[in-house]
Amino acid sequence: METSQLDQDFAVVTGAAGGIGLAIAKRLHRAGAKVALLDRPGSEVLKAAAPIGGLAIEVDVRDPAAVNDAIANAHERLGGLSILINNAGTGMLRPMHEYTDQQWEDLIAVNLSGTFYAMRAAVPLMLEAGRGVIVNNASVSATDPTRGELPYSAAKAGVVALTRGAAQEYGPTIRVNAVSPGVIRSPMTEMLFKSPAILEPVEAAVPLERTGEVEEVADVVHFLCSEGSRYITGQNIVIDGGMNIPQAGIDGVLKTSLGMMAKAKAREGEDEEA
Repeated sequence: METSQLDQDFAVVTGAAGGIGLAIAKRLHRAGAKVALLDRPGSEVLKAAAPIGGLAIEVDVRDPAAVNDAIANAHERLGGLSILINNAGTGMLRPMHEYTDQQWEDLIAVNLSGTFYAMRAAVPLMLEAGRGVIVNNASVSATDPTRGELPYSAAKAGVVALTRGAAQEYGPTIRVNAVSPGVIRSPMTEMLFKSPAILEPVEAAVPLERTGEVEEVADVVHFLCSEGSRYITGQNIVIDGGMNIPQAGIDGVLKTSLGMMAKAKAREGEDEEA
């Protein structure tokens, strides 16, 4: 049997309306899995699910009761649940002392709490079925915090801790791993790509001399869901083209972006005074 095939699997992907999440949903579908795409209300999840015959469910991962209902709904309508991909995430860029309480809470809620809620809902179903795979989307910022993204970095570090702890608690029935993408072109990072010159420090620092594509993350996630990775659990797989050796490239980008934001803010203050 081909170890990469998933035709006996039922997968849930959060944050699946676009970007990395949609690429993962498509990749698992191509491998034969039945897939449920979950994303926030008002997103493009219905449109995203249609071409692959996927199940679309609107849910805000910050709401634990809604997440419980969404996972139960997916389990019932797919006919099972053997794969959970926690991809839902959001980011923001500003100096740490300028984050408001609400911004901190939102970043932790989406990136960390949402991952916990989905895992908590899915684990009993996987234990009952006698098998399961969970892959959590962390970030290179989890292990190498990035300038201007400290709440995001802290949340993603928590995702890695959840991953390793759950692998201990639920093995051998459930395998739990994480992926940590670097600079991947997606709706979340598109702002950086609108100014090619600002990415030059990144590409100069990356041994593979380029940024990544969503399909390259999806390929690694597919591997971690397949029998080919049956002896891998509790790991955080970095997908960054070698950028974190060291992570100087993205730090330069963020330092420049923060400087530009500060100058724009100062100009706004001058205009108001005038």
